Amino acid sequence: MDILDRTKEICQLYDIWPKRSKGQNFLINDDVYEKIISSANLKKADIVLEVGPGLGFLTSKLAQKVKKVFAVELDDKLALYLKDATVDGGVENVEIINENILDFDIKKFGEKFAYKIVANLPYNITSVFLRKFLTSEKKPKELVLMLQKEVAERICAQPGDMSLLALSIQFYAEPEIIEYVPKKDFWPAPEVDSAIIRIKLRPAKSTGEILEKDFFRLAKIGFSAKRKMLKNNLANGLHITSQEAEEKIVKIGLNPKIRAEDLSIKDWGSLLKLF
Repeated sequence: MDILDRTKEICQLYDIWPKRSKGQNFLINDDVYEKIISSANLKKADIVLEVGPGLGFLTSKLAQKVKKVFAVELDDKLALYLKDATVDGGVENVEIINENILDFDIKKFGEKFAYKIVANLPYNITSVFLRKFLTSEKKPKELVLMLQKEVAERICAQPGDMSLLALSIQFYAEPEIIEYVPKKDFWPAPEVDSAIIRIKLRPAKSTGEILEKDFFRLAKIGFSAKRKMLKNNLANGLHITSQEAEEKIVKIGLNPKIRAEDLSIKDWGSLLKLF
């Protein structure tokens, strides 16, 4: 029985009907599961927090590779099936957590373990999810995520095409797209293609909380009106003249007509020192 037939059989047995509103599109390509596993650089001693385990195909593969898998699933029927298929099926190193990941207590969890995240995220929670974990005191060591292709590309953007989302992720981590996954590899097929993305956390910063807050305050001002030049956004947001803003931009070696999307993380850091 192939993975699609098995998926449909499980759904019928447990009265599970994938809901688009919950982002329930089950991956049905075993090669992609293997690619996710290999991308996560797993070791036998690792603790993995899996988000959106679905029908547990990836969960079982993770369990064979690591010390412990904590699989967080919001849907009650899916959580019941996962428990039957893993814990009650004799898989001792899997724990099913029937909870919304956005309510998950990271601090309590992170105080016990250093951990990695593997997630097939519902697309509608991507930004909130990343903000929750990347700004936490107990950050994961690394994340391997399945995301909407367009979102993955935005996160990995380079100067010239930056956004506040890209800046917010790259401040904490180095993201890279591993592989694109076509919509035909899911059941039911979503409307868009996906991508596997790996996010490696940068070494702990010594900048401190105040600088971090100031960094994002400045960036939000800079991106406040995308089509305007950076100097105009800074002038409006910081209540200075356009000339004063331009002088600071030129001082760090940038074109006075530059837009926020053209700046790198390093550029924002240099600019911050002048305000």
